[in-house]
Amino acid sequence: MITPDDQILASLVETIRRTINEDWIEDFPITRETRFHDDLELESIEFVKIADAIQARFGKTIDIAGFLSGRSIQDLIALSVGDLADFIAAGA
Repeated sequence: MITPDDQILASLVETIRRTINEDWIEDFPITRETRFHDDLELESIEFVKIADAIQARFGKTIDIAGFLSGRSIQDLIALSVGDLADFIAAGA
């Protein structure tokens, strides 16, 4: 059975793939544990594009800037796809 959380994760993964839009990302396994920095090696501008795409998909009430603002640099480096999916699920 697919849960709403599974749907959010699937939508987030699709958004990441579409936003990065490079050949390598199509075959790259993206799971809840995938880290934006260590695994995907995203530049900050790519993350901003993903954040914009997420807000377009889930609505302006998903305040990603606010979610990230209180985090330490270590927390930001460790941020996973699952962390972001959980945040979206809590606000969706």
